[in-house]
Amino acid sequence: MTGLAGKVVVVVGASAGIGAEASRVLAADRASLMLVARTKEPLAALTDELTSAGHDVAFTTGDVADPASVAAFVDATVARFGRLDGAFNNAAIGQGGRLDQVSEEDFDRVMAVNVKGTWLCLREEVRVMERQGSGSIITMSSIGGLRGSSGMGAYQATKHAVIGLTRTAAHDFGPLGIRVNAIAPGPTESPMLDELRRTIPGGVEARIAATPLRKAGTGAEIGATASFLLSDRSSHLSGVVLPVDGGFLA
Repeated sequence: MTGLAGKVVVVVGASAGIGAEASRVLAADRASLMLVARTKEPLAALTDELTSAGHDVAFTTGDVADPASVAAFVDATVARFGRLDGAFNNAAIGQGGRLDQVSEEDFDRVMAVNVKGTWLCLREEVRVMERQGSGSIITMSSIGGLRGSSGMGAYQATKHAVIGLTRTAAHDFGPLGIRVNAIAPGPTESPMLDELRRTIPGGVEARIAATPLRKAGTGAEIGATASFLLSDRSSHLSGVVLPVDGGFLA
């Protein structure tokens, strides 16, 4: 019940930040990986890095907001590896601004990627896992899905919604042998955090100062949590929303 040897995992949103760092952890824990993101070049570079180190990794491009694309990358995973044991649905975009100042276009865009995209991934992954009678799926929420704060309302609304999807999915798919859990990171070093530093001056530093461990998290730390949730070590965990936040919500 250790590691991910023999398990096939799709990592969605793998090209940079948390997704890329988590992929390195999952590969080191011996999972076979299909890496997915919208942009080919960083995926190809990460795949070359991991395969050169002896890991079983492939990649394909995909857009979580496009139903046909999601079905295609799930099918590509099964075609390449023969099965699908786990999924790390990490793809998301940020959206800053006071709620009344967010444009309708931007609100629709963040909902399409973060909420509808998560639902589409769940739907297609379960299609395969139901045939197998087993599987473990991770969604990505945020501490912003567990509390409110100023300046990120549209993004936080999506992360609250992801928690609702996760808890419902745990009920819907548990009888099929499929576990669904969410990770809720606090401030974590990534391109999205860098963008928040630009759009909400002082906001990131204030959150880190309010964190008992007095630091931002890392993608590798999120990856270690994902590895646990995807492995048989967490075989009786489903419907859990796990903060990885240095104690911020404590």
